[in-house]
Amino acid sequence: MKEINDIVKAYREAKGNGLKTALATVVKVEGSSYRQPGARMLVTEDGQLTGAISGGCLEGDALKKAVLAIHQKNNKLITYDTSNPDDVKFGVQLGCNGIVHILFEYIDENAAQNPISLLEKTTEGRNESVITTIFSLEKKNTQIGTIASIINQEVTLLDPNTISETEVLNFSSQVFDGKKNVIKKASSNEILFQYIPPQTTLIIAGAGNDVKPLVETASILGWKIILADGRATHAQKKRFPKADEVLLATPEEIINKIEIDESSIFVLMTHNYNYDLALLKLIIYKPLKYVGLLGPKTKLDRMIEDMASSGMVIGNEELNKLFGPVGLDIGAETSEEIAISIVAEIQAVLNQRKGLSLRDKKEKIHTDIVSN
Repeated sequence: MKEINDIVKAYREAKGNGLKTALATVVKVEGSSYRQPGARMLVTEDGQLTGAISGGCLEGDALKKAVLAIHQKNNKLITYDTSNPDDVKFGVQLGCNGIVHILFEYIDENAAQNPISLLEKTTEGRNESVITTIFSLEKKNTQIGTIASIINQEVTLLDPNTISETEVLNFSSQVFDGKKNVIKKASSNEILFQYIPPQTTLIIAGAGNDVKPLVETASILGWKIILADGRATHAQKKRFPKADEVLLATPEEIINKIEIDESSIFVLMTHNYNYDLALLKLIIYKPLKYVGLLGPKTKLDRMIEDMASSGMVIGNEELNKLFGPVGLDIGAETSEEIAISIVAEIQAVLNQRKGLSLRDKKEKIHTDIVSN
C-alpha cells in the first residue's frame, strides 16, 4: 500500500509540473526475482523514479523503456531473463535466476480514468481491493494493461470491450477468498489479479520517548499511526510528527474515537498498568490479529488474571492475539532496537510467518502465484 500511495502522490506532482509519465508493473515472474507480480514503479519523462520493480538491477534499463513508452504513447511488455549466465547484462551479474516480465504503460493524464486513477481508488477508505492487469507474453499482441479495480464488489472498468464486469467479479472472487495474487489465462492474454489489503493501522497507547522510534520505524512501512495517551504533557503532535493522529484520551475515549477493524493492531506501552489493563479489557474481543504489551511476561499474566477475576472469559482466541513481552527475540535493549523487534513481529503476524531467519527456511521465500 505504501508503494501505491507513493506512486499516486508522485503522479499528482508530475501532472502538476506538466511531466508525462509511464507505469512499470511486474506482471509475471518465472523462477526467482527480487520483486513479485504487482510491484510497480512510476517513471517521469525527466527520469524520476518512484517505487521499484527490482532491487535496483533492472531500473536503469527500465527507465529507458518507460521513457520510450511515453514518447510513443504506447504500452510495451519487456522480458528480462536473469537466469542466463551468458547474458552479461541481465544474467550472471544479477544472480536472481529468474525471468521477469514487466509491463510499461503510458499514462494519459487527459483521460478521466487511467491506471493511476484505479490505483488511487485502492487508497480510499479501509477496504481490501483487487487490481486487474491484462498482458500478453506474445509481443505482437496489444498490451491492454491495468484495466480494472474491484472494491466492495464494485468494479471500475476502463474499457468494457476488453473484459466484462461479470468476468472481473467472477475471477476476483478467488483472489479475495485466498487473499493472494492470481494469474488467469484468457485466450492469448494473461490477467494478473493483484490482492491489495487495507492499510495497516498501528494504534499505540503511550506517548513516552520510547515510542518515538516505533513511530519512525512504522512510518517507513507506510502504516497509519495513531497515538493515544492520558497525559497532556506527552500527547502532543509536535513530539510525533510522523504520526497521523495524536490523541489525549482515556481508554474509553480511544475506543469511541478510533475505527477498529481487522487491519488494526495495538501496542500498549504507557508504563501505566491500570491504563493498559482498562484498554485491554475494551479491545480484547475486537477483531484484532495483534495486541502487543510492553513489559515482562508476569505483567501479561497478571492482566489475564485480573480480566478473568472481573468475569471476562479469556479463551484461546483472545490469548492468541496477545503478544507479551512484545517483539521478536533479537536481543533488543535500546528503544530503537525494541522498535525494530516490535515492527518485525507485527509484520510476521500479519503475513502469518514465524519470524525465522531466511537462511533456515526450507521453502521458497515468496509464495507461488496461482496460475490457471
